[in-house]
Amino acid sequence: MSIAVVGSLAIDRIAGGPPRVGGCPFYAARALRALGTSAVIVAKCAARDRETLLPPLVRLGLPVLWRDSAASAAFSIDYDGGDHRRMSIEAIADPWRPDEVALPHVRWAHVAPLAGSDFPAETLAALSRGRTISYDAQGLVRPDRVGPLHASAEYDPELLRFVSILKIAEDEAELLVDGFDEKALRRLGVPEVVVTLGSRGCIVFVDGMAELVRAHRVESPDPTGAGDAFAAAYLAARAHGAAPTAAARRACALVADILAGRAR
Repeated sequence: MSIAVVGSLAIDRIAGGPPRVGGCPFYAARALRALGTSAVIVAKCAARDRETLLPPLVRLGLPVLWRDSAASAAFSIDYDGGDHRRMSIEAIADPWRPDEVALPHVRWAHVAPLAGSDFPAETLAALSRGRTISYDAQGLVRPDRVGPLHASAEYDPELLRFVSILKIAEDEAELLVDGFDEKALRRLGVPEVVVTLGSRGCIVFVDGMAELVRAHRVESPDPTGAGDAFAAAYLAARAHGAAPTAAARRACALVADILAGRAR
């Protein structure tokens, strides 16, 4: 396998509803299946939750490697309408260790932290050897504590030393570098940055230049996992030789199809 997605599964409660599987491994696998792209999914959760969280992921048809954790990540999520949501962290999974990310046949990997403690610098360093690493910036802004989620700009800058592609939401960019123009994104020090703008598309920053990629607006009462699907589709396109802007267009199109129910 040349592509991997590495991250913890989560127990999600949306708008007070029943618990359901969440986390990037699930939503990324759904996107990769829709694309027909082969990849390996490396997922972590507590052994007691395996029977609940793993079967929906395994049914998507991609190879799955499971890693144990004392607790499974858990979130409650409420949407205010559009792209805005309120979140509370109910539980945090164990940090990933370097030995848990030994993937000899992988050349491209998307790393999907759910909290700031998920991937320490030494684990990212181990995973980045000989690989292109895509990283979700929510791992930079989410404190590792339970309770209502309040983003923080305090993070270990050493983490970004191992990152080739940074997927960052617009509110995260505003918090970390005061915006998402070329001058602001350059301060992140990552060669390739993709700022997701929700239903408006994304901004691709490469070689010091930023370009807007628009998306077809799709109304969805529950866009959970859209960013994870985007990240997986973007990395898959890049791994297969697409230029950054072309990869972003493909990722935006896939997310629109998923939210509209045209891809499953």
